[in-house]
Amino acid sequence: MDKPKRASDTPFGVVVKAGNAYFWCACGLSETQPFCDGSHKDTGFSPVRFDATEDDKVFFCGCKATANQPLCDGSHNN
Repeated sequence: MDKPKRASDTPFGVVVKAGNAYFWCACGLSETQPFCDGSHKDTGFSPVRFDATEDDKVFFCGCKATANQPLCDGSHNN
C-alpha cells in the first residue's frame, strides 16, 4: 500500500484533553476514524501520535493528504 485510503472528505473535530496522547490513523483503513485501530498492519503506515497540551477542539485530517499530520491543513479542498 503506497497511498493512504481517503477516510473522509472533511476533517474530524475532536475535543482533546490536556496530557492525553491520541494516535491518528495515517493509512485510512481504521474503523475508528480518525484514530488508529491497528488496521495498518503490513501496510507500511504507522499511526501518528498527537499529544494534547491543552483542553481544546482540534481537527484531525480525514482525507489523509495533509502536510501537517495529524491535523487538517485544508488539503481536502484540493
